[in-house]
Amino acid sequence: MQRRSFLVLGAAMAILPLSANAEVIPYYPGLVDERLAAGETVLVDFWASWCSTRRAVSRVRDELKAANPEYEANITFIRVDWDVFADEALAQDLAIPRRSTLVVLKGDEEIGRIVAGTREAEIKALLDAALAEAKA
Repeated sequence: MQRRSFLVLGAAMAILPLSANAEVIPYYPGLVDERLAAGETVLVDFWASWCSTRRAVSRVRDELKAANPEYEANITFIRVDWDVFADEALAQDLAIPRRSTLVVLKGDEEIGRIVAGTREAEIKALLDAALAEAKA
């Protein structure tokens, strides 16, 4: 039993730094609609804690946000746990094909999306499009 506890604790400690980003809001049903109704530009990140692509996307996104504080100041970042919400209305309405999908929304329009893309230039272009919409 002690070995199992040790393994669980070790896994939790490994994941903790990846989930400690306070600027990313954990999703709950209705959150995206609330933020869009408030006039915010929203980047929705469909992720899974075990996904290596998601880790790469998160690392690049966080580096870009650190390099340009305008992203954080003007874009609402919402993280949707794919393992919990893949079959929920949000994922269905947006036709999300898989985890590691980023979608930018403003009002009732989709500004852009990336599916399983990890390239910095691609993610930066999406953040730039979101920032332009937020400032428009």
